[in-house]
Amino acid sequence: MSEFVCRLGTPSGEVVTRIVEASVASDARVQLEREGFRVFSVASTTGGISSVLPFGAGHKRRVKQADFLLFNQQLSALLRAGIPVLQAITLLKARSASGALREILADVEEKIKSGIPLSEAFEAQGMFPRIYTASILSGEKSGALDEVLLRYVDYLKRSVGLTRKLRGALAYPAFLLVASGFMVTFLTLYIVPRMSDLFKGLSQSRGLPTITVVVLAISTGVANNIWWLAPLLLIIAFALFIWMRTDGGRLMLHKFLLKLPIAGALIRQMATAQLARSLSTLLSGGITVPDSWEIAAQALNNRELRRRSQLVSPMIREGRGFTESLQQAGWIPELGLDMIGIGEGSGSLREMLDEVAAFYDAEAEVKLEQLTTLMEPLILVFMAGVVVAILLAIYLPIIETISSGPMRGR
Repeated sequence: MSEFVCRLGTPSGEVVTRIVEASVASDARVQLEREGFRVFSVASTTGGISSVLPFGAGHKRRVKQADFLLFNQQLSALLRAGIPVLQAITLLKARSASGALREILADVEEKIKSGIPLSEAFEAQGMFPRIYTASILSGEKSGALDEVLLRYVDYLKRSVGLTRKLRGALAYPAFLLVASGFMVTFLTLYIVPRMSDLFKGLSQSRGLPTITVVVLAISTGVANNIWWLAPLLLIIAFALFIWMRTDGGRLMLHKFLLKLPIAGALIRQMATAQLARSLSTLLSGGITVPDSWEIAAQALNNRELRRRSQLVSPMIREGRGFTESLQQAGWIPELGLDMIGIGEGSGSLREMLDEVAAFYDAEAEVKLEQLTTLMEPLILVFMAGVVVAILLAIYLPIIETISSGPMRGR
């Protein structure tokens, strides 16, 4: 199945954009027409919306997150000062230090001059997340574009900040794995084979310890077959990399990650926080709950959670309660559902979604700390055990020979 970005006209006369999974573009078009939409365009996307900022995955123009954040902060400030949109875009295009962003803004400027709204001008670039263009559209409709942009910038800062914390927390365990891997490889392929002649001499006079026999057999086997073993491992790694870039491979990987003891709960909590913050941002701009859910669910990183979330939108459109519909997704934590239910019942859904996002951001940080606290000693203990086993295999026969020497002299 492939993903297609579809520009549609609803029965009520609104123009919306949806991402649809189908085998080919014609199937996506037929599916949408059956649902009552008028299909304006169907475009294929190779990467899909798999992150908060999928800027130019495989695209020639690539905008850095820092440049994008700065642009939106400056755009909000200029609009708040009463400068028209076109003039603000022209000023920011001239002052931007990013060549890629200047190129995009030049195209946006031309589209605005031809009468196209700002939201459609950015959407036409084909590289910005739907939540961003939808936020701009809501700001245009409500007349509070500067406030909507500020909320989006705050949303983006929090999302990017949590991602950076995740990468920073996993950097040290990854370094331990790489360093330990190099050490074990050096001992196995360089040190142990050079001790094999000594081990042969010792084995003729007396038997070698079991651990030495095992390590020597593994080391010799790997060293003798490294010429075909290394290319085979590279081919397998490359094949897995290609497979995980397919829809089926990513879906299976994401399903597996959700089943991991601590990592699975962490992924759900991070997804809940991201989803709640996306919904709050979109609802604050006046976008309806069903449309907000579709856009927010498309921005989820985990494909399995995104697949489950597709069950919710039809139920909301049928008139069922929002919280009741969320339960059908089957992955949002019960406490989060209770909080959303309270917000829905009291008429303060948007404010409660902000609370849910803040709560699960804090919970995700705790889970992340637990994960790294567990991983670091496990990696150290495991790799220390491997290194100690190799060192024992090398030195134990030598120690036994030295200790038995005086006994022979008597």
